[in-house]
Amino acid sequence: MSEHSANPSSTVAATGRPLAVKAVIPAAGLATRFLPATKAVPKELLPVVDRPVLQYIVEEAAQAGIGDVLLITGRGKTSMVDHFDRRPDLETRLEEKGDAERLAAVRRPSDLAEIYTVRQPEQLGLGHAVGYAEAHVGDQPFAVLLGDEFVKPSEPLLPAMLELQARTGGVVLAFFEVDPADTKRYGIASVEPAEAELTDIGEIVKVTGMVEKPQPEDAPSNLAVLGRYVLPGTIFDAIRRTKPGSGGEIQLTDAMELLRTEGTPVHAIVYRGTRYDTGMPLGYLQTVVQIAAERDDMGAEFRSWLADFVKADAAGGSGT
Repeated sequence: MSEHSANPSSTVAATGRPLAVKAVIPAAGLATRFLPATKAVPKELLPVVDRPVLQYIVEEAAQAGIGDVLLITGRGKTSMVDHFDRRPDLETRLEEKGDAERLAAVRRPSDLAEIYTVRQPEQLGLGHAVGYAEAHVGDQPFAVLLGDEFVKPSEPLLPAMLELQARTGGVVLAFFEVDPADTKRYGIASVEPAEAELTDIGEIVKVTGMVEKPQPEDAPSNLAVLGRYVLPGTIFDAIRRTKPGSGGEIQLTDAMELLRTEGTPVHAIVYRGTRYDTGMPLGYLQTVVQIAAERDDMGAEFRSWLADFVKADAAGGSGT
């Protein structure tokens, strides 16, 4: 049983539309940037201190009241599901030792949500991956959480996105501001002010288009797409009608743009909180350091060591 089970009949917005109660996490990629570490271990299970990246993401969904999570998996990734299963042998050993703290930590993943899986045989784009969720999701709205980003629990993003989607019935994205020089690394949006009745939810914009990795002089804004989406069930038909695009893959962005041109509203929340990006080795290391430094049980000692390390490294580099 999940700790945040959600019932569509009891989670509705002011409009009467149900809030999304299911999440989809595409996690079938090969993670070539992390080879050889990811040859046998899924990137989603790389640890951030003592919890894998994927657990942080499922915790983010659970915190927003989502108790049903579908993992889009690929070959060699069954260990992701194992992480959210019970381990009676390990639990018994910890009970016998009286290690209540570790016992609670081991049991927690299985209490977060009901975990389901579907296999994506070939990786043919994010849109292609999301399409595999149709049988599980049906025609209801749902959240998509990319498997290499998560936000600080004390600065949540997903609850506001769920509320915004229930009010508009359309596509909801999340953006974050980037340095104008970095627009060529991200999908960048063109936007206009949102309807006044939506601004009580947060910093909301209406999306008028998206450009993939534009040069700074061509970028319509400095708002980059964050790996969170809340989508209506109509996205599946749009995916079926979407032809392969960039890289010969079926892009979710193209399917969302198709819906927008056909009249589906597309809005976004501009997120000002803390975003952790573990999709590349540098970002992964930065995430580990940030979270370790903030931990109550080790943060002070780790920050002290880190300060000494940086000081010693700087002294060595200067030749003193």
